[in-house]
Amino acid sequence: MASTSASRHDAVTGRIRNAATTLYNDNNTVIGEIRRALGMIKEIAVDLEKDNQSQMVKELEDATIQLMEAFGDCTHHSAAIQSVGNTYQPGTELTDFKKLLVDEDAKSRAASSSVPPNDPLHKFREAVWNVHHAGELMPGEEQEDIVMTSTQSNILNISCPLSGKPITELAEPVRRLP
Repeated sequence: MASTSASRHDAVTGRIRNAATTLYNDNNTVIGEIRRALGMIKEIAVDLEKDNQSQMVKELEDATIQLMEAFGDCTHHSAAIQSVGNTYQPGTELTDFKKLLVDEDAKSRAASSSVPPNDPLHKFREAVWNVHHAGELMPGEEQEDIVMTSTQSNILNISCPLSGKPITELAEPVRRLP
């Protein structure tokens, strides 16, 4: 009797793992499609910006934000599905898979960083900005601080970037504090 119970236990575990693998793969296909859509939206926005269609560009930016949220949701769902599939063990009680998935999704969200790598929204805004402002910094971005040191130690800048004078000739050099 014990071997029948054990084989049934293994069969259930195997079916759950197979189902989780299928769902995980399907969800990752959706994630890939979202990535492709984000790239296409960015290209279309650049074309619209060239045609001075700023309202349409704004609508595409809003769509990018929504797709990024969907991307994040799908990523967390994938992690939850994979976790449940890898760790599930049948018990004596009926399993609440919805609760398992919700709990694993919450763990995934808690463990993730708040800024996605290669932020698609930043790339979108940068591409649109570069249509009319190539080579200029985007609003909110600053150039690195210019570091000037005394003539007694390491000199990183030998001339003032504003006046062009050698720093040894400056009466009152100014340095921005961090």
